[in-house]
Amino acid sequence: MTTGRRDFLETMATGAVGAAALSSMRTEPVDAQAARAWDLSWTKKLTGKYRAVFDVPAVEDGYGVWRAAIWRRQYATIFGVPETSLNTVVVLRHDGIALALNNEFWDRYGVAKRWNVHDPATRQPFARNPLIERTGAAQLPGEFAGFALEDLLKGGATVLACSLALRDCAQLIIDQDKTRYETAMERVRAMVVPGVVMQPSGIFAVVLAQDNGCRYVHGS
Repeated sequence: MTTGRRDFLETMATGAVGAAALSSMRTEPVDAQAARAWDLSWTKKLTGKYRAVFDVPAVEDGYGVWRAAIWRRQYATIFGVPETSLNTVVVLRHDGIALALNNEFWDRYGVAKRWNVHDPATRQPFARNPLIERTGAAQLPGEFAGFALEDLLKGGATVLACSLALRDCAQLIIDQDKTRYETAMERVRAMVVPGVVMQPSGIFAVVLAQDNGCRYVHGS
């Protein structure tokens, strides 16, 4: 999912965003812009002894997020601390942005087929987002309990998503539904899993987490 992002960057490079917008970006302090446009309050939670940011640029059946859950469980067990005291940051960017979207998006736009997704627990083909709504027949086996994206969020982890990559998801909507860009963006934003926080870009989020004391882990 790269077309939308490439078009956006080309637009920026050619100046098609408009002189007034660029002038505003140059003259206004960056921190003032960020305070209005983006939720960066998650950085204030990064105060624990153990902090890690998991960079997840690929779908990879959801393993990037599972690795964050494994780290949390192992550190909590070995060092005798609550999992909730560990500062876990997961950044879903590039193709990994699909993991930040609900099953309505996965069902309608064929995400599982596009990425040949398998259940990370059973290794069987899986038709939906392998990280959310794992109930009923799709419930995770006991040894994997707590590994879903929703479990991490409930446990206090910070899950961030790339706003630029979300444009690529909007492009799927445009291509299939033959709709306008603004409408597609409105739809895809409504499909973001509750609790996931959008950021200017995935790289921005990864670096900002490191600026606030997180160890970097290449999640996928």
